[in-house]
This record gives sequence, C-alpha cells and structure tokens, in this order.
Amino acid sequence: MGYNGLLERIGQVNDLLCSKSLLSWDARTMMPPGGASTRAKQLATLQLFARDHLVSNETRRLLDMAEGEIAHLPEDSVERTMCAQVREAIDYHLKIPAELVERRAEMGSKGQHVWAKARANNDYAAFAPVLEETFELNRMMADCIGYEEHPYDALMYRFEPGETIASLQPLFASLRQGLIPLLKEIGEKESPRVDFLQRPFPVDKQLGFALKMARKLGYDTDRGRLDLTVHPFEISFTRNDVRITTRVNDEWMPKSLFGTLHETGHGMYEQYCDPDYTRTPFATDLVGLYAVGGVSFGAHESQSRLFENHVGRSREFWELNYGELHDTFPEQLEGIDVETFWRAINRVEPGFIRVESDELTYDFHIMLRVDLEAALIDGSLSVAELPDAWNAKVKEYLGLEVPNNQLGVLQDVHWSSGQVGTFCNYTIGNVMAGQLFHEAKKEGPVGEGLAKANYAPLREWMTEHVHRHGRRYTREQLLENATGQGLEPSFYIEHLTSKYSEIYGLAL
Repeated sequence: MGYNGLLERIGQVNDLLCSKSLLSWDARTMMPPGGASTRAKQLATLQLFARDHLVSNETRRLLDMAEGEIAHLPEDSVERTMCAQVREAIDYHLKIPAELVERRAEMGSKGQHVWAKARANNDYAAFAPVLEETFELNRMMADCIGYEEHPYDALMYRFEPGETIASLQPLFASLRQGLIPLLKEIGEKESPRVDFLQRPFPVDKQLGFALKMARKLGYDTDRGRLDLTVHPFEISFTRNDVRITTRVNDEWMPKSLFGTLHETGHGMYEQYCDPDYTRTPFATDLVGLYAVGGVSFGAHESQSRLFENHVGRSREFWELNYGELHDTFPEQLEGIDVETFWRAINRVEPGFIRVESDELTYDFHIMLRVDLEAALIDGSLSVAELPDAWNAKVKEYLGLEVPNNQLGVLQDVHWSSGQVGTFCNYTIGNVMAGQLFHEAKKEGPVGEGLAKANYAPLREWMTEHVHRHGRRYTREQLLENATGQGLEPSFYIEHLTSKYSEIYGLAL
C-alpha cells in the first residue's frame, strides 16, 4: 500500500507539472498577448499545488510506509532509488520557507519587466536594484539549502545535482587551455564566406526541411510536433507528447534549421525514456518541479548539442543531405557546393551575444557567467562592479571590447527571472556530448549508419545508454555506465580542434 500509494501520489504531482507545462507551451506559442497576466497566475498556482502535494503530510506518510516495505531490497534497486529521490526532494523543499519562495516568484515577475525596459534603453542603473535583490534572495536560498564549501554549490544543485565550483574550475581550466590557443590561431585565418546564407529563404520551406531532418534523426512526430516561437524550447507532457519549437529568420536559414536539430535532441531524450517510468520520480524533476526525465540539465543539453553539432554540423551529415537542401532552395544555393556550405555553417566569429555564438566560442560565454555569478553570490564582487568585471572577462576570453551594457551584462533574461546557477549545464552538456559521441562511434553499426545517412543506430545507442534511464541514475553514474569514466573534456576538445583545424587549415 505504501509504495504503490506513493507512486500514485508522485504521479499526481507529475500530472500537475504536465498541466503547467502545457499552459507554458501555449503561452509561448499560441496565447494572445492579453492573456499574459492571468496565465502567470495560473502557472504559479499549478506550481504551488505541485509543491504542496509533494511535501504534504499524506505524501510523507506514504513515503515512510514505502521505505519500510522495501527496506529488504538492494540499496540501488528501482524501488529504493525512487524513494530516496522523493525523500531528497521533500527535504529540499522543506528547507526553503514559503515566504522566500513567494518573494523569489514575485521578484521574477517584476524583474523581467524591469530588465526588458533597461536592456532596450541600455540602462544598467535601472536594472541594478533588481540584481541586488535577486542575488540577495539567492544567497538566502543557498543558506537554507546548505552547502559544504561554496554557496554557489547549493544553487547549482537544482539544475546540476552534485556539481560544485571546486569541480567546475578544473573543467573550465582544461577548456581554456585547449581552446584559447585554437581561437587565436583561427583569428589569424580568413573566414569562410556566409553571404549566401543571408538571402531570402521561404519560411514554409525552412520549416518543412527542418522537420524532415528532425524525423530523419529519430524524432517521432506521432508523439510530437514542431511550432514557431520567439526563443526555441522543448517541452513534454509525458513521453507520449513531446513538443519542439523553433524560430525562423527568412534571411538567415541556419537559425531555424539548427534550432530545430537542437530541440530534436532534447525531444528524443524525453520520447525514448522507459515507458515504465511514466508518472514516476524517474520522469519527474521533483526538486526543480518540472515534468522532465533527464537526469540533469547538463545531461539533457548533451543530447541537444550532440544532434545539433556533432551530427548536424558535421561534414559527413551534409555530404549525405546537402542535395536535398539544395533541391529545396535551388535559387538561394545556386552555385554553392557542399564544402562551401559546410564551412559557412561552422564559421567562427567571436561576438558579444551568447545565444548567437558559434560552437567554439560558446563555452567562453558560459565560463564568464559562472565566474561572475559565483563571485556575486560569495560577495567578492558587487553589483556596482559587475559591468566592468563582465567587460574584462569578455576581453580576456574573446578579445573583444564591449561597447555598451546592452551587448554585455544586460543581454540575458536569467537573472531578471531570479535564476542563478543554471549556466554551467550548457558547458557540461557540450563536454558530455563529445564524450558520448566518441563512445557511440566505437560501435560498428553507429559509424556505418552515419556514413549512410541512417541515424537509427546512433539514436538507439543513445536510448540504450542515456534516454531510457530517465532520472534512474546520477549524471556521473550514467556517464560511468555509458563510457567507463566520469566527465572528461578531452573528447570535446579533440572534436573542436579536429574540425576547426580542417576548416581553417591549421596544423594539428
């Protein structure tokens, strides 16, 4: 009774979170502008109901009973692991006072409006009070959650459980050591031409081709759909309804194509989770209160970056699929061969905006944000000092002089919504993608499939080693099981070094 009752209780939490996700999808794709204020309240209500249902006396009573019923099972059994995750999530939420949760929610709602106006006017002073309150509230959150070494560790827990500043710094150092010299060498070379990508590409044809490639990679449109939005995202309401979105620029075709491939990777992680885990802790983020099955944000990002970059931006992929793209856009791509196209979509050009950065420079944008967030949280950096510190990091990592705060410290929405500690998952995802792709290609059928535009073996390998497990294992356990070692950046560095050395004619 206890264990089965607990699973049904968690299933109800998942139902609430799926309902919240459905309203969120609608708000970002279909909802008329006038619905924004009431929709925010609806989302907040469902979030509160899900949390209250999780930490309720009834859920805790069932958890106590369940733990007694299954105490004889091995510690790593499905049943005991599920119960341990529920216990961990309840403990997490009970550490944070309700009034602090409410203050953060109110701050996020107010902060995004202030940020949008401040960014439009390049007015950092107008946004600074929001930042002061955001980081003060997050310091309070960290103190409530608890930590051993650094308060930032407590904030990363929600997004990347087990990650710490102490473990991130060696990872970042390895990436800087491997990639900064590469970036400097590339800066001395002539860049590939991209002018032909800036011609008018019909929107309907862009979407049609992008969806065709998503299906080819393994995205199941019987359990999903593609829609337009301002900022692309993937969202799921169990594995049987997993939706992806993209945005279209009729004069910059790569935006819709690679945005779609990116979200396809996220979508397949959800679609190919073990069906037995539906509505259980293994398909529900009970700490973050999201209806998702990925073990961490970084693990989820590994799948999006793998299918977008390691597959979708590879020479091999376009040698096999460029003919179809050319047939779709014969006028726009007239006289452009596959080599020219492949080089163009992999052009390296350091820039100020994270979401517009290329594959090589992206992680530098992440590193500077993590460095600055951690310093703001531990008090070694003040909000008043932040713009100068930001600009100095951009100069150090990318060699650029930031001309204004709009292109610098005001560019991200994250801080205005109260989110601190989430940026690291993007780089962790990149590193995991390199490691997993390297391991998958050791399997004969995977390499043979990639050489024939048959992506089923790769998707099946990822399903076997990543997707199907949902939240069954920790990130490190997942990597150990799949690759025989923990997070290792050398494969990612080698991927970038090899590809860009070929594109830019560098000596390996």
